[in-house]
Amino acid sequence: MDRFFQTHAYLVDHLRTTKHRSLMDTIDWSYRMICIRGPRGVGRTSFLLQYAKEHFDSQLHQCLLVSMNNFYFHGRGLVEFAGEFVARGGHVLMVDQAFKLPNWKDQLLEIYKKYPYLRIVYATTSVHPYNDGEEHELDRITRSYVLHGFSFREYINQQTGCELGTYTLQEILNDHERILKAILPKVKPTEHFQNYLHHGYYPYYLENRNFTEALLKSMNSMIEVDILMNKQVELKYLPRLKKLLYLLAAAGEDNTPNVSQLAEEIGTSRATVMNYLEYLQEARLINMVYRDGAAHQDAATRKPAGVFLHNTNLVYGIQAPGITEQMIMETFLVNVLWRHHKVLRGRRRGLYRIDDSTDICVCEKARHSKDLPDLYYARYNTEVAWGREIPIWLFGFLY
Repeated sequence: MDRFFQTHAYLVDHLRTTKHRSLMDTIDWSYRMICIRGPRGVGRTSFLLQYAKEHFDSQLHQCLLVSMNNFYFHGRGLVEFAGEFVARGGHVLMVDQAFKLPNWKDQLLEIYKKYPYLRIVYATTSVHPYNDGEEHELDRITRSYVLHGFSFREYINQQTGCELGTYTLQEILNDHERILKAILPKVKPTEHFQNYLHHGYYPYYLENRNFTEALLKSMNSMIEVDILMNKQVELKYLPRLKKLLYLLAAAGEDNTPNVSQLAEEIGTSRATVMNYLEYLQEARLINMVYRDGAAHQDAATRKPAGVFLHNTNLVYGIQAPGITEQMIMETFLVNVLWRHHKVLRGRRRGLYRIDDSTDICVCEKARHSKDLPDLYYARYNTEVAWGREIPIWLFGFLY
């Protein structure tokens, strides 16, 4: 046990401090079973360590972070360990990479029932484990929160020391001129935007190592570990998943997938391609958008109108041919909107319908349309805009 406390203290003491993540303030930390879910690379471990650093003295041994990468837990399990931690005066047990532990849900549930004064916070992947449709009891008693990569707002705050706040979509659409007057005297967003698109979504850029190599390693782990383990995909099919991801990235602006052609190219069936697309989306490697009306189709057969890599850092990381500025900007807009809004693809390139009511066109220069008089324009290569034209970087302030 002492070695685990020593490791925890070392990690907390050597944590590279980042700006306070906004998710930290939305969590009810008094709840007894909390899940922090998110894809690899967004900083789940650092997030837990930051909470421990802000609320506990590591020398008092009240809070402890343990990783299920440690072989100790595969041999001894977690229940007995939790009992020893409680006996030593432990209050909060943080379990990182929880999904790697066999029968991890059963073990966490047993700890919850056995030690009623212990609070448990576990971190796991965004890929949900394969099951037969039955909900586990752990899921019913857990409050789950999702940690995303840095928003453009968080990136600016990290780089400049500013404390810029968030805005709702309606505020950005209808009151962006006032918002710009509040932001621009403090910072010049266009000086940071290209760097964010290239490497600002993942915290790797804060570390003293090659960003692209770290990102590629993380992407491979998303497929090799998160998807294969949680979805029970056989190892021999791994090359198909990787090739599919590359083909989607290489499609460029012409990203409406031909499922039959993709199935032929990776050597599998259409149904399997559809499953793989869902797996890649859960891993936060892609985002799929549909046309209006597709939501009423069967989920197993409906075809996406467009497949984007989940964020622009991935586009630059894969370095597939066909990268265009228009594609980068559409990828950015879809990424910032998908969390809390319904995003559908319009009939024209760059056009999106949001929440069944608002049309937004991604473009460098506004092309006003007679048939869509209430159209908004998300313009790139501009710092300011007026009326229904909005600088696209401002949508990065949604979270």
